[in-house]
Amino acid sequence: MAFLITSLIFSVIGVIASLCTRICCNRGPSANLLHLTLVITATVCCWMMWAIVYLAQMKPLIVPILSEGE
Repeated sequence: MAFLITSLIFSVIGVIASLCTRICCNRGPSANLLHLTLVITATVCCWMMWAIVYLAQMKPLIVPILSEGE
């Protein structure tokens, strides 16, 4: 459930950032496309980084080994 909610939050942030870029940086069709592409790419990269870290904590590859004293 937390994964879906946070993914939705990233989507909303991406839409808001795209709208702000569209409104604030209106310099022509090719510049708008470049800005929009950069915002979407940054949003997807941030979401992927968060998702990989979040999912890696659910099933770690290396299991901690406890010593006898612990």
